[in-house]
Amino acid sequence: MRGVKQHHSWKADDERRQRSTPSSHQASPTRPQNTSSGYHMHEKFDTDSHEDYNLGICGYILLALSYALICLTFPFSLTVCLKVVQEYERAVMFRLGRILGGAKGPGLFIIIPCVDAYTKVDLRTVTFDVPPQEILTKDSVTVAVDAVVYFRVFDPVISITNVEDAPKSTQLLAATSLRNVLGTKSLQEILSDRESIAQTMQAALDEGTEGWGVRVERVEVKDVRLPVQLQRAMAAEAEAAREARAKVIAAEGEQKAARALKDAADVIMQSPTALQLRYLQTLTTIASEKNSTIVFPIP
Repeated sequence: MRGVKQHHSWKADDERRQRSTPSSHQASPTRPQNTSSGYHMHEKFDTDSHEDYNLGICGYILLALSYALICLTFPFSLTVCLKVVQEYERAVMFRLGRILGGAKGPGLFIIIPCVDAYTKVDLRTVTFDVPPQEILTKDSVTVAVDAVVYFRVFDPVISITNVEDAPKSTQLLAATSLRNVLGTKSLQEILSDRESIAQTMQAALDEGTEGWGVRVERVEVKDVRLPVQLQRAMAAEAEAAREARAKVIAAEGEQKAARALKDAADVIMQSPTALQLRYLQTLTTIASEKNSTIVFPIP
């Protein structure tokens, strides 16, 4: 009996331990979370840090030889090592093909010959003209539209590493965006809503150039050129509209004059004296025309 009771007590203890201890299936979901967060932290650290990299044996040998060359040729080596960056410029440095820190400047900075290379980036606002683009509008009218774009570089490192030629790429994207935006507009909208078109185009360019370190500050639609035949048709339509308005105005004037004459005739018919006065005025007008014969009507 003791053996049976002891066996049951051991079994009860095992059940209590299993209930108090979480299973491996329940504890396992927490492990990937820690691993994932550690992975993201490591990835973020590698992305944000530009200086934490290994040059390798050959790289350190070249670096040591470059330092030795600088020391041997000092102070003449300063003319090669010291570089100047203007207030409106930044320098992006590369050491053995890798970015060394962030953008340098303005002022003096030092490079190591044979190991370091640098590229200057202008941060001032740049302007370029978008060549005239042949665009088919929503109402099937072909027009030629050109524009002007103002942009500047806000991140020198990205503008060097993410795109080969940021200004040229921005110019090509501006031409494409101009065609895409105006292709959804009618001719009347293009002629009247230039400001909204410029804002839409600026938003589209900003979205495309953000990854290049370029910010588009302003877009202006310069000129909208219509085909010669369409210009003649629009001119004829405008001329017809002007003639129609002139006829309406003339008809309104004749209508008012007729009303005035009718009112005057009513007044004259009601007053015989006024009728005689009008008769004498008519005779005076006839006599002033130098006619040799005057016919007096007999009442």
